[in-house]
Amino acid sequence: MSDSETVDLDVIAKLEAMLFVTGEAATIQQLAAALDTDSTVIESGLTQLDGILKNRGLRLLRHAGRVKLTTAPELAGVVEKFLGLEAITHLSRAALETLAIIAYHQPTTRPQIDAIRGVNSDSMLRSLLNKGLIIESGRTEGPGRPILYSTAPEFLQHFGLGSISDLPPLSIASEEKETGQTQLLKE
Repeated sequence: MSDSETVDLDVIAKLEAMLFVTGEAATIQQLAAALDTDSTVIESGLTQLDGILKNRGLRLLRHAGRVKLTTAPELAGVVEKFLGLEAITHLSRAALETLAIIAYHQPTTRPQIDAIRGVNSDSMLRSLLNKGLIIESGRTEGPGRPILYSTAPEFLQHFGLGSISDLPPLSIASEEKETGQTQLLKE
């Protein structure tokens, strides 16, 4: 099926209903199996559903090959007020710096993060894990088998991103290009 062909509205409605009732993100394969169709039909249906939802209160969130229906990030304040929730916890500069390193270099290890930041990141990693913004995504094969960290789907939701590809491009200052050293955030 080509991208120019439209998916039966019934498929789009079924995708929306399935994503609405599940609390977890679903894979394309799970959705295709549930609708007894192939993944190209599901991908096309999700693309059309995403377009339909652009000016609505819900959004499709894509992360690590999974898709989830979430509330629109710009409506977080209204939803929090309605539900009586506290305002979103603000992240410190150190936490944002650590999170940016993980987002742009994922999966990455604590020693790699420490090398970029120039300080120990244990407390920042614990904080980000507790907030659900990052996850332990495995271990490296190197000495000591350090833990690999990646962003969690909640990271995308917290920052109003549809996928990791929506992150702004990483720009490196010209002086850093000359020295060959990369620094994510400048003071």
